[in-house]
Amino acid sequence: MYFDFLVIGSGVAGASVALKLSALGKVGLLCKETLFDCNTQWAQGGIASVLSENDSYESHTQDTLVAGAGLCHEKTVRKVVSAGPKAIEELIDMGVAFTPNDQQNHHDYEFHLAQEAAHSARRIIHADDMTGAALQKTLVKKISENKNISIFEFHTAIDLIVTDKVSPDFSRNRVLGSYVINEKNNIISAFIAKATILATGGHGKLYLYTTNPDVAAGDGVAMAWRAGARVANLEFMQFHPTCLYSPRVKNFLISEALRGEGAILKSKSGKRFMENEHPLKELAPRDIVARAIDAEIKKTGEPFVYLDISHKDPEFIKTHFPGIYSKCLGLGINITTDPIPVVPAAHYSCGGIVTDMRGRTGVKALWAIGEVACTGLHGANRLASNSLLEGLVFAEFVYEDIQILWPDLQHYISPEIPKWQLGKAGEPDEMVVISQLWDEIRRTMWNYVSIVRTEKRLARAAARIDQICQEIETYYWNIIPSRALIEVRNLAAVAQLTVKCARMRKESRGIHYSLDYPYTDDINYKKDTVVLS
Repeated sequence: MYFDFLVIGSGVAGASVALKLSALGKVGLLCKETLFDCNTQWAQGGIASVLSENDSYESHTQDTLVAGAGLCHEKTVRKVVSAGPKAIEELIDMGVAFTPNDQQNHHDYEFHLAQEAAHSARRIIHADDMTGAALQKTLVKKISENKNISIFEFHTAIDLIVTDKVSPDFSRNRVLGSYVINEKNNIISAFIAKATILATGGHGKLYLYTTNPDVAAGDGVAMAWRAGARVANLEFMQFHPTCLYSPRVKNFLISEALRGEGAILKSKSGKRFMENEHPLKELAPRDIVARAIDAEIKKTGEPFVYLDISHKDPEFIKTHFPGIYSKCLGLGINITTDPIPVVPAAHYSCGGIVTDMRGRTGVKALWAIGEVACTGLHGANRLASNSLLEGLVFAEFVYEDIQILWPDLQHYISPEIPKWQLGKAGEPDEMVVISQLWDEIRRTMWNYVSIVRTEKRLARAAARIDQICQEIETYYWNIIPSRALIEVRNLAAVAQLTVKCARMRKESRGIHYSLDYPYTDDINYKKDTVVLS
């Protein structure tokens, strides 16, 4: 399969860059399930951008830098923030149905702007509480209508094809595309491209409790690492403070926007507890809120705390949070009268594949954008709603970079790519081996490498994860590839890298909190945790 561009991942970053690159040539767009099965689809809050006269680029920049706890790359932050309004205008022109201003917001913009934790102004443009779904719907419509984009649903990338592995005579470490398995017929094909863009999202499935969908298995980070790219800051996994606690549903996020509109956190006994934790109370940065909830759960022995917005006008709640209201009502929780049971859950990785401000990874012909990348925007903690913004603007940055390089890229002649060799690999005798390894990884990471960490916990995690990685590698080469096997291999690799990053940082900073090193050490650790391949 030959393309000018191969885009792996269909969320806001992948879909946006695919649309832009289609102006230059043929695009192959891969997604493990449907175009809608991605983190973007579930994003609730919105997109942070300076859109009102009551706001400024400097204010958004400073809010981002403060949240990032000293590790943001300021040039990147300023570039992303200043590119926001243009990206929003493009979405409006596409027809994204953002919520209009209700004239009660005291701002000058035509669309409603919400305020979320650690933002000093109203700057979150949104589509009710289902922004990601509205965004994805529009992007998918545009992609489906584009004749230069070939869509491959239910296709899983196995590994990147790199020149030094297929043809030693060619330049070292140039990505030529990817080996891909079609889940419908189990056929493995080589997808060859002049440029490959990883937009595979995060790796929330590394943890037992997560807001991420099942596709978020860290594939991009693992594949790029094996291809020779650097990774960084994987110790900074953001735990969203409020994931719905219910035995009947998984992965449902209760948006931070509720707290932005006055929702308060209470213990199961009804006592408010954020007042003693931070001056901003419920609007404190996510890491502080998540740790406070975690401490409350451990202190009381209860499995959850409550988030209560029932003191607000019922019509206001239904109008501003229709998705959350409907979902909870279906589970027997009327949020206009009842508090919502919530727990923290793995939500967003601030680390990933190291890139520059153009999305380049350091490996030739390979770019990375969105959550899979570590661009320097988020530092040690992501400011709410900066993630969709990052995906949108870096799609433009990557497009601009490839557009400049295209005269040379399009004339590159690839070496002959060998077909995938199964060798003596056979069918797995029992799939329970894969599910057992997956469960062990997730429980190990949750118990030892989650919201609060210690050196002893990290050492235990390292020992077990290293052992699991060895088991998987032995198993992997003797079994015919399947999505389940590919994902558990990638999760194990990302778990190993995450533990390595966490053990390298002997301090507490942002969303990495260690009981053994409770203070921030700017002298020794005000820098990215970079792991070389």
